[in-house]
Amino acid sequence: MQEIKDRAASLAGLALERDAIFLYDALAKIEKDPARRSAFERIATSERRHAAIWEAKLLSLGESVPAAPRPSWRVRQITLLARLFGTRAVSDMVKALEGYEEEVYGAHGDVPEVSDIAADEAKHADIWRELDAGKTSENGAREGSHRAALVETKAREPWHRAGNSGTLRATIFGVSDGLVSNAALVMGIAGATTATGQGGFVVLAGVAGLLAGAFSMAAGEYVSMRSQTELLERQIELERAELEATPEEEEREIAAMYHARGFPDEEALAIAKRLMADPAIALETLVREELGLDPEELGSPWGAAIGSFVAFAIGALIPLLPFVVLSGNMALLGSIAVTALALFSVGAAVSLLTGKSAIYTGLRQLGIGAAAAAITYAVGSLIGVNV
Repeated sequence: MQEIKDRAASLAGLALERDAIFLYDALAKIEKDPARRSAFERIATSERRHAAIWEAKLLSLGESVPAAPRPSWRVRQITLLARLFGTRAVSDMVKALEGYEEEVYGAHGDVPEVSDIAADEAKHADIWRELDAGKTSENGAREGSHRAALVETKAREPWHRAGNSGTLRATIFGVSDGLVSNAALVMGIAGATTATGQGGFVVLAGVAGLLAGAFSMAAGEYVSMRSQTELLERQIELERAELEATPEEEEREIAAMYHARGFPDEEALAIAKRLMADPAIALETLVREELGLDPEELGSPWGAAIGSFVAFAIGALIPLLPFVVLSGNMALLGSIAVTALALFSVGAAVSLLTGKSAIYTGLRQLGIGAAAAAITYAVGSLIGVNV
């Protein structure tokens, strides 16, 4: 029985590591920032070592090592998105994939090799935390000297910031909101008007629902983002005022930060003094470390509003289109078909963020949307009959 479990763990682990090797090799090729590219290459090397462990385990069990299959659907999609939007845009997805690895390994925790690999995976999590915090140097001890280079890199390569504020996440969920809400509305109106033959009401109601929902989403997102941005800007201004009023105290705070990370007192003070020589860099350091903010990543209220409007409108348009180009029962059946396909696709896309099975999240989204549409259709039919 243990041998069967060891074999299953080895095959599952090997598949995971081969996916990780493909992904991190691809990220390293895509990444323009040398420090981030080096980090991805280090993780890829670690994953190759893990794959070798599982291959050796299979051989020790008398099993042959299977040929490397095509990467999983999730890994291929993440790689495609990284090519389109940059590696920062897919960081949440990659971390979700790392979390999925932990779940799989957790199920085989009694296999000796798992504990060794888990220790390496913890180091990967540390690397990602450094990447998210903007500490892209190969050695944390070089952080102070690389800060100016980081600022220069951001200015030269603004596309790296495309996904930092969750743009892909917001887009996926915006499309989902538009799809479910307008599908329910369209089905409700269709149920009420099918018997009377007044199918034009479906289009009218669908367009009204699309516009009302999209403008509501955009307005809500703008107000929310504007308020958040103003609050963060206020915090940054307070930090700037403190830096101007009490520079000696702020220098001691910076030194204390580096001392807390393990730097000797003299080295921490030297780093703080170098950073304080440039007030802009000193302010950025304090904002990042004390407030946990990136002053260049506060978000755009207008960008968030427009993005929410477009995402919701795209989702809301899908169940409506068949009623524009078809009529009668064909329009209804066409709307059901394209809506079901879109619901499953959006659910599968959510799996890129959550690390869950694409089939599971796709069917879950399909079930939720279908339930909402079926209820509103039934209610609409009852209303239509009574009217």
